[in-house]
Amino acid sequence: MITRWGIDLGGTKVEGIVIDAADNSIIARLRLPTGADLGYDHIVGQICSVIDQLQVAAGSSTAAIGMCTPGTLDPKMGVMKNCNTTALNGRKLKEDLHKRTGIHFELSNDANCFAVAETCMGVIPASMPDAKVVFGLIMGTGTGGGLVVNGKIIGGKQGIGGEWGHNFLDESGGPCYCGKTGCVENVISGPALQKYYTSITGAVLPMSDIVARYRSGQDMAATKTMERLFHFFGKAVSVIINIVDPDAIVIGGGLGNIDELYSHGVAEVEKHIFNHCLDTVFYKPVLGDSAGVFGAAWLTDLPSINHSTGFM
Repeated sequence: MITRWGIDLGGTKVEGIVIDAADNSIIARLRLPTGADLGYDHIVGQICSVIDQLQVAAGSSTAAIGMCTPGTLDPKMGVMKNCNTTALNGRKLKEDLHKRTGIHFELSNDANCFAVAETCMGVIPASMPDAKVVFGLIMGTGTGGGLVVNGKIIGGKQGIGGEWGHNFLDESGGPCYCGKTGCVENVISGPALQKYYTSITGAVLPMSDIVARYRSGQDMAATKTMERLFHFFGKAVSVIINIVDPDAIVIGGGLGNIDELYSHGVAEVEKHIFNHCLDTVFYKPVLGDSAGVFGAAWLTDLPSINHSTGFM
């Protein structure tokens, strides 16, 4: 039996999976707490523990594992960067895991793994199996993106391919943690939209309540907040379409569940693209929070197009 092995390294949990390559059925799956507050060595130990337990549960071993990470492996330096699990930044995670286990690892960030999962075994094969270019958007607490072309991740020379969330969008977003100003993430992420609503009303509400108030038609501040989302979503996504012209865009994250994004938001996209009509199709994902670990499992079959391909 040919199998695929994947690890999803998150801020709170390390999830591992073994799937049958023939039909994507799950052979073994388990989770352990990341324990990120205990430092880098502990995180590496937890990953190794997950692998050991997967080998027992699956009754087999593997020579290669794909891993979904909360940041990017720098192709030139071989160290992790842009990780919100900050203990990983500057560390040679791929190399250290290979030394500990003897297993080859292929790493990619969570947005890329989301895009791969939905392209290979999610909404795309079910709804548009002939799609060649797929962009996966993450719109939730943060914003990000992953680009898959002909079944391969476009990682790029610097490992930042698809990093849509840190393009400039509008000055009103203010300073971003990345050091830039007006990033997409600071304008249309969930926290950014909640902050905008609070700036109008003084009230602190979750996005679910803001959406409900918008739909009721009784809260003008909620209406302004949602109109801001649709307007800037249109501007931000039109850049993706003008540059890579994807067959499909899949929207993950909490905001991707807002139905109006696929009508009002997409109508705003059409206003800004360099074409007479919009043919790119927008989809909701179907894999939920399993996308990261499933996408990781595909990485060893679908290595990135960048300057660090191959396993180490």
